[in-house]
Amino acid sequence: MTPGRTASLLARGGLRVVAGLIAFVCVGIAAFAVNYPALTDRIVDQASIISADTRNAIEPKLIDLEAKSGIQLVVVTVTSLEGQEIEPYANELFRSWKLGEKEKNNGVLLLVAPNEHRVRIEVGYGLEGTLTDALSKVIITNAITPRFKTGDFSGGISRGVDDIITVLTTDASEWQQRPSLQLDNQQTTDPTSWLLIAALIVFITLFTVSPGFRWLFLSLVLNIVVSSGGSSGRGGFSGGGGFSGGGGSSGGGGASGSW
Repeated sequence: MTPGRTASLLARGGLRVVAGLIAFVCVGIAAFAVNYPALTDRIVDQASIISADTRNAIEPKLIDLEAKSGIQLVVVTVTSLEGQEIEPYANELFRSWKLGEKEKNNGVLLLVAPNEHRVRIEVGYGLEGTLTDALSKVIITNAITPRFKTGDFSGGISRGVDDIITVLTTDASEWQQRPSLQLDNQQTTDPTSWLLIAALIVFITLFTVSPGFRWLFLSLVLNIVVSSGGSSGRGGFSGGGGFSGGGGSSGGGGASGSW
């Protein structure tokens, strides 16, 4: 292997490490600052936007999905994201609730924040190859947000749940025939990707040139590691409803949208 090739591999590896540390710190800080709702059922309607009829129609589908496939699909609405972006909020909530089976990581979270006009489908590690980021975006764009724009939260959530279940339980050849689930070949790049790249460049620059920033960053990492070691059991919000996650996790797969 040439010296240039070796340096390139080391540089890419270094970027992955730095990106991982940034994500770890951000998620860790957020986890201790945010009050997440408790997992009491397959539908947690903190924002009170889901009608009783819709809840009664959706819940049996979620129960049936888990009984037949082991997949835990949970719907949650929140009154506030508490100043966070929806992506880290959804990821940490998913991890706190431990959705999906531990061995398969086959959980899915449909999160709606009506006050911030944001929605996200968060996908467990084990389902990222089936419910892809692109398909999650299609479901949000075609099935959910058009109804949210008219104030029909129940309708948007119901259609979103139906489309998620369709993707998870049928062959691709079947769901691809549905217009609402057809992928657009001209998909645009998510602007958040550019923001993450810019943030990573700023972080690397500060970490390289500023001893004070390096000290602050390493101190934060150390404090979070120490704190998390003493509170590792905080994640399983089972509540009093007799429903809980199965130990699954998510790495940030899925998609977000707004209206």
